[in-house]
Amino acid sequence: VRRFVFVSSSSVYGVSEADRVTEDHPLRPLTDYSKYKALCEPIVLAAHAPDFVATVLRPATVCGFSTRMRFDLSVDILTFHAINKRTITVFGGTQTRPNIHIDDITDLYVDILDERPELIGGAIFNAGYQNHTLARLAEIVKEVVEHELPDRAPIAIVTTRANDNRSYRVDSEKIARILGFRPRRTIEDAVRDLCRAFRAGRFPYALDDKRYYNVSLMKELAAV
Repeated sequence: VRRFVFVSSSSVYGVSEADRVTEDHPLRPLTDYSKYKALCEPIVLAAHAPDFVATVLRPATVCGFSTRMRFDLSVDILTFHAINKRTITVFGGTQTRPNIHIDDITDLYVDILDERPELIGGAIFNAGYQNHTLARLAEIVKEVVEHELPDRAPIAIVTTRANDNRSYRVDSEKIARILGFRPRRTIEDAVRDLCRAFRAGRFPYALDDKRYYNVSLMKELAAV
């Protein structure tokens, strides 16, 4: 193996009031997932060498249609509820979360395999796009779903207490400056793609199929 790209997560930042969370921001992971992502980063970077080019990426929350769909990520689950329940439940709402369209992040994964080693070796890059509060994400989802699937309108937004306080605004200037990576798809594009996938019947059992929820799926597999 001559090149190793470790996909960490922007959730390693935990909670931050900073206007711009750059790659040198302190890591404050709040979950086991983000804790172990953060612990793996220095292990990977310590192995960087001329014949083993190691890079760490910290993607924002991925959104949009995938053949291995997940409905346990913020934009996707809000869209799922809007379409199937005609109600969007927002937990908290003031937390700011960065997002990135799945097509943009997968393009980055492919492109970085061909980047010059001197640009990416031993480096850490944020990879995000739009930073919005959960309340604003719910508004975007409502607007797009009601436009794409007018039979689902009106869609209600209900706010309740949050047990996940992660909040941060990821700055992705470094990856744009060094690698020229700039996302081209928006959250609206992601919601629109999901609406069209539901309309095409791509998720016939989405309401009760654990395959779309990582934690539920792992618990089920562990019990087998």
